[in-house]
Amino acid sequence: VEPLDTDRGIWAIQFSLLILLITAVLQGIVVVYSGSVGLLADTIHNVADAFTALPLWIAFALSRRRATRRFTYGYDRAEDIAGVLIMLVILGSAIIAGYASYLKLAQAEVPKHLGWAMGAALVGFLGNEAVAHYRIKVGREIGSVALLADGQHARVDGLTSLAALAGLFGVFWGYPLADPLAGLLITAAIFLIAYETGGEILSHLMDAIDPQTVEEIERTAMRVPGIRCVHDIRARWLGHQIHVEIHINVDGHLSVIEGHRISEEARHTLIHRITRLSEVIVHVD
Repeated sequence: VEPLDTDRGIWAIQFSLLILLITAVLQGIVVVYSGSVGLLADTIHNVADAFTALPLWIAFALSRRRATRRFTYGYDRAEDIAGVLIMLVILGSAIIAGYASYLKLAQAEVPKHLGWAMGAALVGFLGNEAVAHYRIKVGREIGSVALLADGQHARVDGLTSLAALAGLFGVFWGYPLADPLAGLLITAAIFLIAYETGGEILSHLMDAIDPQTVEEIERTAMRVPGIRCVHDIRARWLGHQIHVEIHINVDGHLSVIEGHRISEEARHTLIHRITRLSEVIVHVD
């Protein structure tokens, strides 16, 4: 199942990269002629969002490799490292967009060709929403937190495009400062995205996992005949797969063969009933 999930993840990345690059190019052309800083901030963010797909693409490709004597757990952790790079790119785009908005605010420049600029902002919203829908859908189906976070990021990007559109409407109605103020609002939204995305990614790097998942592992293992107690459960994400280590107590008078049979039954039961679980190590006490 895992190689198929990885292929779907790569396809989602390729699709979203193409859509976002087309969106950013169309917006960039209009930015040159209109001078809209709100649209510029949105375009910068869309370009950054497009290129955040590259480290994630590399991470999914690396996860196809088998474990080695040096990387005994395989290369799935590359997905979390890609998440950190995505977070840094988002922060960089926020700084650039904020600086550009500040300069426009100080110089009080009024954007031109408002109709084209509004159309480009709308294109930005539609492109990001299409990408967000697909990334979130595939991310949930394959259990990739990095892809899911990137999809949620794209969805908020669509809202920033609407903020740029609102700023241009403000200029149209006679409020020239509405455009750079929209750029600053977009900058604040990007920083918020970086904060929320960063928390999720760093939690994965620290091997955090939902306590309800641990409880489900315990309940599932306890249903296996012959297991008297389950304790010392450890679980962590490696990429978009969960690895688990548990201790089970069995009757001390059982043979080694029977104890091993029970542990294997526990392992197979957990793998088939816990979503995204790919590896279980069972210690028999």
